[in-house]
Amino acid sequence: MKNTPVDFNTVRRVIAEYNLPDFGKATIREVVAIASQLEAETGTEFIRMEMGVPGLPPAAVGVEAEIRALQNGIAGVYPNINGLPELKTAAAGFVKAFTDIDVSQEGCVPVSGSMQGTFASFLVCCQCRKGRDTVLFIDPGFPVQKQQITVMGYKYLSFDVYEHRGESLRDALDRFLAQGNIAAMIFSNPNNPSWICLNDEELKIIGEAANRYDVIVIEDLAYFAMDFRKELGKPFRQPFQPTVARYTDNYIMQISGSKIFSYAGQRIAVAVISDKLYHRKFDGLTQRYNGGTFGTVYIHRVLYALSSGTSHSAQFALAAMFKAAIDGKFDFVEDVKEYGLRAAKMKKIFIDNGFNIVYDTDLDEPVADGFYFTIAYPGMTGGELMENLIYYGISAISLSTTGSCQEGLRACTSFIKPHQYALLEERLKGFSSEFGIEK
Repeated sequence: MKNTPVDFNTVRRVIAEYNLPDFGKATIREVVAIASQLEAETGTEFIRMEMGVPGLPPAAVGVEAEIRALQNGIAGVYPNINGLPELKTAAAGFVKAFTDIDVSQEGCVPVSGSMQGTFASFLVCCQCRKGRDTVLFIDPGFPVQKQQITVMGYKYLSFDVYEHRGESLRDALDRFLAQGNIAAMIFSNPNNPSWICLNDEELKIIGEAANRYDVIVIEDLAYFAMDFRKELGKPFRQPFQPTVARYTDNYIMQISGSKIFSYAGQRIAVAVISDKLYHRKFDGLTQRYNGGTFGTVYIHRVLYALSSGTSHSAQFALAAMFKAAIDGKFDFVEDVKEYGLRAAKMKKIFIDNGFNIVYDTDLDEPVADGFYFTIAYPGMTGGELMENLIYYGISAISLSTTGSCQEGLRACTSFIKPHQYALLEERLKGFSSEFGIEK
């Protein structure tokens, strides 16, 4: 490659310094570090699409509530491990208002971001029953969740749901769950990275499978109500956010403030455990902890050991944001629709320069525009495309790290700046010219 926006030899040297056997399998944090180092060394502005970090201001109602709590001295008081009562009440109300599912306040548990929520969920689920030490990932998904399983020493299996949409999902689930070693299964909806959205028929299939095989479902709702094709986000009005909780009592929802409220920096979320699962006793938990139910072990044993509670002031912030949304005073979905507008612009630029969208359809309709989209280039693997784009000052992660069976990259819309659309167009024209497709 000649005359690339980022010096060719510098890129080669920096990548080599990280000693990665396969650059296409680099983690999100490794790609972040490489892109940041190249920006610093070369002075070349990068178009950053690798990390799913919110790119909008945090919700003011949360900031104001947290400031008030800090001014009132809350930072000097340990939080109750069960959670702030006001947050538990607001979380249960939020679930009712936007999913139409009833859940008790005791099962709404504050966690230090959904990352901690899934870690604790994996840990408890895999301790419930002897021989059930494996988590099934309905992929593609968030790569770090598999790393969590590896850290704990458990096992995981996965399949690409894009190849098993609709009724064929039932057969795929049966094939894995019939083995008898699955403790839990996890999926995100909308999906990170493909942005496909499982519909009610598919969620019913998952729920029925969970009931049939007595498996716990972990539903990652990091992008709650962000399917912008529907008018979601109106409290107590249809359509509601689709959820597997409509079809099974074996569920844990993870609802994070990071994306929907742009409150990522304070690491705040709630794990919502169904009433039935919260009060259920398991032999494995009884033997390990000398008693307790799923919910009490989750809170008083696991979360207590992990962090001894969740940031006290951030709980006040999340409670205020939930309550304002329930009361119709804060339209959080309207605020985050900006991501969909960015995705539409970015997709067009990529397509105009010879790229294609990997996950382009959602059953019988085009995939939504949102926080993520997926791209591929003719004749290149995901790893090759990922490395080649680095020379053009464009960073993203390979779909292979997400459990996808497709070749391509995940692109995040959150960091694109207004002036960078023209820059992206310019660089992709150069890229297409270099690789044989001039526009």
